[in-house]
Amino acid sequence: MSTPSISRSHTPVPEEQTRHLPRILCLHGGGTTAEIFRLQSRALIKHLPAFRLVFADGPFFCDPGPGVIPVYQDCAPFRRWLRWLPEHAPIDNEAAVEEVKYAIETCKSEDEGDGPWVGLLGFSQGAKLASSLLYDQQILGERGLPVETEYKFAVLLAGRHPLVSLGPYSKSAACVSAGDISEGHVFDGESPHVLRIPTIHVHGLTDPGLDKHRKMMRQYHDAKTVTVLEWDGAHRVPIKTADLEPIVKEIYRVAREQGVNV
Repeated sequence: MSTPSISRSHTPVPEEQTRHLPRILCLHGGGTTAEIFRLQSRALIKHLPAFRLVFADGPFFCDPGPGVIPVYQDCAPFRRWLRWLPEHAPIDNEAAVEEVKYAIETCKSEDEGDGPWVGLLGFSQGAKLASSLLYDQQILGERGLPVETEYKFAVLLAGRHPLVSLGPYSKSAACVSAGDISEGHVFDGESPHVLRIPTIHVHGLTDPGLDKHRKMMRQYHDAKTVTVLEWDGAHRVPIKTADLEPIVKEIYRVAREQGVNV
C-alpha cells in the first residue's frame, strides 16, 4: 500500500470516521496542553489520515512554556508531565509515576476510538516521556512481566536526554527519577538502558537543544532501530509540507514494518 500523498489541499478525516483506525497517543511539551499540541500538530494530523491521533493532558499545572504566550494564552491552565524547574512542587517518585500513568490511562479510556494503540508521538518533554514509556514496556517484556501496552513505535520531536525511570528496572545513574528535576541531569557514560523498539527522531537544526536531542538518541536508543530526520527549524512542531513529507513517509514505513495495518 502506498503512503497517502501530501498536499496543501489534503483535508483532515472527520472525527467520526477515525474511530476504527490504529491510534497514536500524543504527549505535549512542558507548559502547554493537549489542545495546544493538537493545534501545533494540525498539519501533521492532516497528513496521517490512516491513524487516529489522541492527545493527552499532563497531570501537573505549571506556568506557560517558551513561546506559548501570547498565541495560546486562552488555553490555560498549562500543564507538564515532569519537573524541570526548581519551583515545580516536589513529589516522590512513585507518586509521580502514578500521576503520569493515571493521566494517560484516563485519556485512553475516555477516547471514543476502538482501534489498537500502536504508537506514541511526543514533543519536547512529551518526547522524553514517550521514549521512557516505550522503554518501560520493553524492559517489562524482557523480564517476562505483565505488560499493559503494545506500542510498536514512537515519533520523538525534539526529545532531550535523559530517559526517565518509570519503574524499578530502570533505576540507575543513567536515568532521572520521575519525581526529580530532569534539567541539568548529567550522565556521560554508556547507558545500560537502550530502547530497541523503533523510534523516529525529528530534530530542528536551529533548535537550541539540538545537542541534547542528539545525545538522547545516541545514549538511549539502539542505532539499528533509529530513524533520524533533521529539518531546518527551531523548537517547534514542523508545519510546512516540505518538512512534513519525510516525517510522514517514515511513520508509515515504520508502522507497516511493525505490522500495523495502514
